[in-house]
Amino acid sequence: MPDYHDDLRLAHVLADAADAATTARFKALDLKVETKPDMTPVSEADKAAEEIIRGQLQRARPRDAILGEEYGVEGTGPRRWVIDPIDGTKNYVRGVPVWATLISLMEAGEGGYHPVVGVVSAPALGRRWWAAKGHGAFTGRSLTTATRIHVSRVAELADASFAYSSLSGWEEQGRLNGFLDLTREVWRTRAYGDFWPYMMVAEGSVDLCAEPELSLWDMAATAIIVTEAGGTFTGLDGRPGPHSGNAAASNGLLHEELLGYLNQRY
Repeated sequence: MPDYHDDLRLAHVLADAADAATTARFKALDLKVETKPDMTPVSEADKAAEEIIRGQLQRARPRDAILGEEYGVEGTGPRRWVIDPIDGTKNYVRGVPVWATLISLMEAGEGGYHPVVGVVSAPALGRRWWAAKGHGAFTGRSLTTATRIHVSRVAELADASFAYSSLSGWEEQGRLNGFLDLTREVWRTRAYGDFWPYMMVAEGSVDLCAEPELSLWDMAATAIIVTEAGGTFTGLDGRPGPHSGNAAASNGLLHEELLGYLNQRY
């Protein structure tokens, strides 16, 4: 089993630098916000955080490729860092503290690139989660002050907590009825949104979550953390990993039922 400790330590250094940049501009009255071609917002803090991460990676890992939400792909090779400088930009620009920097290292393997390191850092919440392939998932303020995390053991939908982001995407894909059927079967539903429900699945405080439309940088870090915590992370098509353009995550015990409901189309 490869030892990814050095890469994980670097990912924490990158997250520290990004946290400093994003928290400095959080709730700033003069924060500049633009609208991207896909009609989603991007702030100056998104761009600054990604530039900082890219600059440090170019110095520390010059042979590795980089894929970021704001500046695309740079470089080629069997190792690729995947960055979402601020996951939850809409929250960020409105002063809602639920946002995070997502950093993942992916390595080429059978079937494409697969995440081997992931860090999710949410400084406004005072939380950070991370994982490395084969070494488990953890939460804490740093590598030295960490607690190992594990998914829940809830085995019945009637006892399960289900998290999601919004209803609109499910309706656009013709999956809304199955989604609503699922919400009627579970014990509790909450629309936490963005990275947070995946981290709660990994911690065992939520049992399943899903989103109908995502990009790789939204999922690479969360996928390795969920799976290293003992959970299951797939697309709605059941394909393992962050490659399907959407996501379903669970404690594993409820995954087939989760996919069954979300793939109902009528």
